[in-house]
Amino acid sequence: MSDLFKKAISLGLGLTVVSKEKIEKTVDDLVKRGELAPGESKALVERLMERGDEEQSQFKKIIHEQVKRVLQEVGVPSESDVTSLEQRVAVLEKKLAELGHTPQLQPDASPAPLEVPPPLKGNEIE
Repeated sequence: MSDLFKKAISLGLGLTVVSKEKIEKTVDDLVKRGELAPGESKALVERLMERGDEEQSQFKKIIHEQVKRVLQEVGVPSESDVTSLEQRVAVLEKKLAELGHTPQLQPDASPAPLEVPPPLKGNEIE
């Protein structure tokens, strides 16, 4: 195999973005130039596709971990945190219902009525 092709294979994310058609074309070019035996081309394409799939999976895992870390850093609650809080609220609501209470923001407190000034007449200035 050519050094250029070996370098392309060794690139970390290179194969994650290369299509099967492009890999097949490159391998066919190697066969035409005599750098690869025709019988080895199919096996090489399959190995390169497998490696690309592995690298893509690793790349997704790295991205997922980074996004999770950033969300934790900025204080976004995780799905399990939200689920836990929902369960706690459900338990508290059930206990309140058993006691015959309905949740209120402030017992016996009603908002003060809004005072609306009378409309202005003609050219009056406040």
